[in-house]
Amino acid sequence: MPKTNKTHASTASVDAFIDKQASEAVRDDCRTLMKLMHELTGEAPYMYGPTIIGFGTYHYKYASGHEGDAPLLAFSPRKPELVIYLYSEELGPELMAKLGKHKATKGCVYVKRLDDIDMGVLKKLFVKSIALVKKAYPDS
Repeated sequence: MPKTNKTHASTASVDAFIDKQASEAVRDDCRTLMKLMHELTGEAPYMYGPTIIGFGTYHYKYASGHEGDAPLLAFSPRKPELVIYLYSEELGPELMAKLGKHKATKGCVYVKRLDDIDMGVLKKLFVKSIALVKKAYPDS
């Protein structure tokens, strides 16, 4: 039996989740990311699990049999930093190098504040990430 994702979309309030963030600066960064992600996906925000704000969705299925649905773009305000989820396997180091002060892993970009990064570069990363997802999972 194929494994499915443990995290799913929920009907929890995105606004209530943002309002619970301890810092006004974090709440402002959340609203800025929400505006940009909405602009690029045309989708309304939704809670994906208890702490991730997602936009759009796609269905993935790996060769291992693991499959599920995931947000096209998403982020999560965590205590030490913002976590931005991207389909980043092929985004390219040259674009990431222009982003500004961040850390990155296979599928996440970590930033302390949006002021630390180039929002134009982030927008390019989002556009490229969306295109890569649609190429990898055209049936979504």
